[in-house]
Amino acid sequence: MSATPTELVVLGIETSCDETAAAVVRGIPPGPGQILSNVVHHQIENHEPYGGVVPEIAARAHVELLDSVIARALSDAGKDMSQIDGFAATAGPGLIGGVMVGLLSAKALALAMNKPLVALNHLEAHALSARLVEGTEFPFLLLLISGGHCQLMAAEGVGKYNLYGATIDDAVGEAFDKVAKLIGLPYPGGPEIERAARQGNPKRFAFPRPMLGRRGMEFSFSGLKTAVRQIAGGVPGGAPNIEPKLVADFAASFQAAVVDVLVDRARIAMRKFRSDFGCPKEAMDFVVAGGVASNRSIAAALKSLAAEEGFRLSLPPPALCTDNGAMVAWAGLERLSRGLTDALGSPPRARWPLESPEHIA
Repeated sequence: MSATPTELVVLGIETSCDETAAAVVRGIPPGPGQILSNVVHHQIENHEPYGGVVPEIAARAHVELLDSVIARALSDAGKDMSQIDGFAATAGPGLIGGVMVGLLSAKALALAMNKPLVALNHLEAHALSARLVEGTEFPFLLLLISGGHCQLMAAEGVGKYNLYGATIDDAVGEAFDKVAKLIGLPYPGGPEIERAARQGNPKRFAFPRPMLGRRGMEFSFSGLKTAVRQIAGGVPGGAPNIEPKLVADFAASFQAAVVDVLVDRARIAMRKFRSDFGCPKEAMDFVVAGGVASNRSIAAALKSLAAEEGFRLSLPPPALCTDNGAMVAWAGLERLSRGLTDALGSPPRARWPLESPEHIA
């Protein structure tokens, strides 16, 4: 007889970009787990004057904030350090200065408490968030869409990911932020474009749909961004002088193009996934994760696609789509439950593909 799984309590730390976050979760894989606390400090005010994240400013803010964020996460969870079974932190990919701050903090806690360390891939934390929320079983099709990433992959198990396709240039979230700046919307651009698009005409501008209808599952957004720049640049005086109705039309037309591309690429991936795994329709799961997944128009289009193709859509709530400590804690719990821990010498990484052999459990 196999041993009964043991419930674990893990503290997770996330500092890969401009959110300083820590959380405590409890549970047994495959979940769902229980989020005991989830503290996120956003640095929007720090970076807004620059129209984007400044790595050095982000790293300094993490240093200043992280101790208090961890203390609050423990307090909100009603736990002290002795009640934590392991410490997890994002070890990459991300802005290297920020990654170092969170990882070093987790190493110090693990060493001081003589508890295991899990040095996590940030993308795996996003990938496993559906198991935290819904207990989604493997295998599942994953669409990861965020400020730094846009990729489709088959998630076969913890540490086992098969890449189907990724962006060949800009990530989708990066495109949202850059287009927002082009049309005079404030940072962060993703939510601002979504808000403006509600009042706009999505057919006003016939923006290109890069890669649409092509074989394969790669993405491209640089040409779409360039098309917006060319048209918006023709407005006398530039972005500050674009009238609100025109801004809304730009936003709606751009967002509509992104939706069409994501749906087209995901449809091809769904058919490949069905062929690869031979899953009956009622057993196929489609997980969408990352900050861009909180966009309602994108979520609605992907929900319709999933229904057409016989998939169940799993979409974490917005607070778990953007960077947060709960997803890191849960991914750490998943790995810890399998005995997958990391040495205190584990390095921070600016780049770290999720399909890397180092993730094979």
